[in-house]
Amino acid sequence: MRIESYHTEDTFQIGLSLGKKAQKGEVYCLLGDLGVGKTVFTQGFAQGMGIMEAVNSPTFTILQEYEDGRIPFYHFDVYRIADVEEMEEIGYEDYFYGEGVCLIEWANLIEDILPKHLTWITIKKNPEKGFDYREIIIDNLQ
Repeated sequence: MRIESYHTEDTFQIGLSLGKKAQKGEVYCLLGDLGVGKTVFTQGFAQGMGIMEAVNSPTFTILQEYEDGRIPFYHFDVYRIADVEEMEEIGYEDYFYGEGVCLIEWANLIEDILPKHLTWITIKKNPEKGFDYREIIIDNLQ
């Protein structure tokens, strides 16, 4: 599926819509360059799951857990992961195969340990279509 976003609010709303549909055990992999809107998308996604607290990218902590929504939400940012062993130290399997929903920014860096069933979300800029324009591509791999 390919969705066009012309404003930051559009990106937020797309995340919100997906978050409302998210079910326990699902894993979402979020890709995109720095500054493309991954955090805005994630904030919408979290709100769609019923999470009202502030959501920021856990770049330095790798994982942020939110338990106050309709189901647990685990937000990973693996940009700074040096190797998969760091994910093992976190106990990633408990999250990936648990009762909550995982959203993993920069998931391509840990492809070797990702579950087979997941959803890839890629956000891309296209300056020719405007400063705030984003193309959001959603691929379900079941």
